[in-house]
Amino acid sequence: MIALKDILYKVTINAVTGCTDLMVNQVVFDSRKVETNDLFVAINGLLADGHKFIDVAIKNGAKSVVCEVLPENLVEGVTYVEVDNSHKALAVMAANFYQKPSENLKLVGVTGTNGKTTVASLLYQLFKNAGYKVGLLSTVKIMVDDVEYKATHTTPDSLTINGYLSMMNEAGVEFCFMEVSSHGIHQQRTEGLRFEGGIFTNITHDHLDYHKTFAEYRDVKKKFFDGLPKDAFAVVNVDDKNGLFMLQNTKAKKYTYALKQYADYKCQILENQFSGLLLKVNDNEVWTRLIGEFNAYNILAIYATAELLGLEKVEILRLISDLESVSGRFQYVMSNNDEITAIVDYAHTPDALKNVLETINGIRTKNETLITVVGCGGDRDRTKRPEMGQIASVLSDQVIFTSDNPRTEKPEVILQEIEAGVEPQNFKRTITIADRKQAIKTACQMAKGNDIILIAGKGHETYQEVNGERMHFDDLETVTDLLKQLEK
Repeated sequence: MIALKDILYKVTINAVTGCTDLMVNQVVFDSRKVETNDLFVAINGLLADGHKFIDVAIKNGAKSVVCEVLPENLVEGVTYVEVDNSHKALAVMAANFYQKPSENLKLVGVTGTNGKTTVASLLYQLFKNAGYKVGLLSTVKIMVDDVEYKATHTTPDSLTINGYLSMMNEAGVEFCFMEVSSHGIHQQRTEGLRFEGGIFTNITHDHLDYHKTFAEYRDVKKKFFDGLPKDAFAVVNVDDKNGLFMLQNTKAKKYTYALKQYADYKCQILENQFSGLLLKVNDNEVWTRLIGEFNAYNILAIYATAELLGLEKVEILRLISDLESVSGRFQYVMSNNDEITAIVDYAHTPDALKNVLETINGIRTKNETLITVVGCGGDRDRTKRPEMGQIASVLSDQVIFTSDNPRTEKPEVILQEIEAGVEPQNFKRTITIADRKQAIKTACQMAKGNDIILIAGKGHETYQEVNGERMHFDDLETVTDLLKQLEK
């Protein structure tokens, strides 16, 4: 247990009613999870306002409440703390409750539209291979050195973040690599964390269902760099026109990386094949099993970060050559007769889909057919749907539009909005099959010797969400099984 006054350290407080010397068992923002002597934080969320559940939290045992608006009737014996922003207060209190765990390791945040998971996961892999105890907070999974936990959000809530960082402290973790999403920044889940460095990969069209405008989305990303301390580092991709924008107000040491212009960390692609990339990184050649130009950017970000964290250049290059692809990121499987190549990728934004298709087209001989299976998620940014349809139909020989995670939307409506982006001359290349397994099966049946199937959108996900219910569905598992069946 910890004193309430210690949990409130550095929280901006408007007023306090009651005593702050009382002891707190846990900090909780879900009234259903409150137990005796807990501190309840009333959060005004997207789906519900925690202020409506203050009475429930008190009945369940809460002896202290942090809120933006005080209830009309105050309960005797309960301490009420009024703040301007419960999200920010929760993040600061979470860090205090867990004894500021981010200060006891080197925490690096990775933000951007595409590449966050790959960069964070490969940095975890690289530093593990270098012999360090390492942590990972990612979309795919959470790692406390060798122990794996299931991830539920790209950037978890601040209590969860600090809880895992505390576990990393106990495990002796020295470095932690963390995906930092725009939602997480906007909801101030990263307040109270001490970052050793930040990486900006790129920014493209995404999450406009949440941020409303591209400018707002971009500005939220920038806030992460604005908040870095002066002894931290900021590494940005300056081939992206917003790269230098991210550095404008940061106090951190500034570093740049690029493939196409001058930068502190420069890379040239010497060979690009399905077996991997041969790169020239700052005058040193390195071979990696990762594929495509977008992965050349990821490798460059990893190289820069590893060097800034103190690893030797020769050692970094050796470790890069041993890296293995991340789950659901350009993962491929061959049919048993090696005639058909199926690639599974998380590409769920227009830019990511374009990158993957251009990578495949840049490597293949054009004597084979490229068949793309793609959809768009429901209850998310609708404006990107026609763009995805347009890109898939231009850069593929054949396209099958199908369901992704429809969530609460009708699959037929989503598919119509994707189809709207297809130009008339490309209609003949497209067919629509709402059932995702059937769409993948059709692609396998259409494919002949040396053909390539790209299954885009879900990547590492092992479920499909329909009407709020999650059912098991794994693209890689599905296509692997279907290719085996066709060979029988």
